[in-house]
Amino acid sequence: MDSSSVLSDEDYDLISNPGQRSLESSITDLHHIPALNTYEIPPSDAARERLSAVALSPGDIQAYVQNALNASSAGKYPRDNVTLRVYVDGVFDVLTIGHVHQLRQAKLSFPSVHLIVGVLSDEQCRAHNTTPHFSHLERCELMRHCRWVDEVLHDAPWTVNDRFIIDKRIDYLALEEGSSVNPEFDKERLKGYDVAKRLGRVLPTRMTTGLTAAPLLVSYNASEDTTPFRELAEMVLEQPGRSTFTHPPPTTSTTTSADSKTHDLEALGAMEALEAMSNELAERCARKQKQPARG
Repeated sequence: MDSSSVLSDEDYDLISNPGQRSLESSITDLHHIPALNTYEIPPSDAARERLSAVALSPGDIQAYVQNALNASSAGKYPRDNVTLRVYVDGVFDVLTIGHVHQLRQAKLSFPSVHLIVGVLSDEQCRAHNTTPHFSHLERCELMRHCRWVDEVLHDAPWTVNDRFIIDKRIDYLALEEGSSVNPEFDKERLKGYDVAKRLGRVLPTRMTTGLTAAPLLVSYNASEDTTPFRELAEMVLEQPGRSTFTHPPPTTSTTTSADSKTHDLEALGAMEALEAMSNELAERCARKQKQPARG
């Protein structure tokens, strides 16, 4: 290769004007640009009072993580102000305030964090006896628009292992303390988290208490003829005055044949009536799950 084929500095305008200036001196021209700071809308007093993780400041979060890592025999809170890659995974069906608070804590665990979120696929979930209500595409797109997320991993593995941690250059996995575990659903995933703990690569996030339960998010068998949402729709259509929900429904009641439990809907507004029916639906789904499998 002769010297004429080699590109000179004049072939590129790297940052400022071409010429004899070095890359380092050109970079100094950018120092007048202010750093971007993430602005948070302050939470309301009601949210501070009800939701436990709302009032945690970045300093609170970093101090908590630092104490946890320094107390661990395998980990140590990093002293250098480098950008650390933190990983969170889940189904996120649907995204709740609890999820958002966990993502916020993961993002603010260190002064500079690149937060990666892995979204488990529909096929993986079905293989482990759960069926998401929203598609993998929609769940990934939802995470893409979360302000705390820097990268969405569409092909997230069900079980995190050391090979995955090395390949993705993950510094820490963020795990929520005190979260409930379904042994059948999470057994394999917990093994992966144990590997990360032994490597000193796990940081804790605190659970948000005071959340409202979501009764409609009940797993169901995809082979069943009636899904929970279709059953709720049928329950709504059974109600007199179903043509509109802009006014309170007329006096009526619904009774389940399984336990003869009656929900009095008299004088209830639209949202209250819907909530009563959704609670009844959740009970029906729970009873179905306890029944032996068909065929």
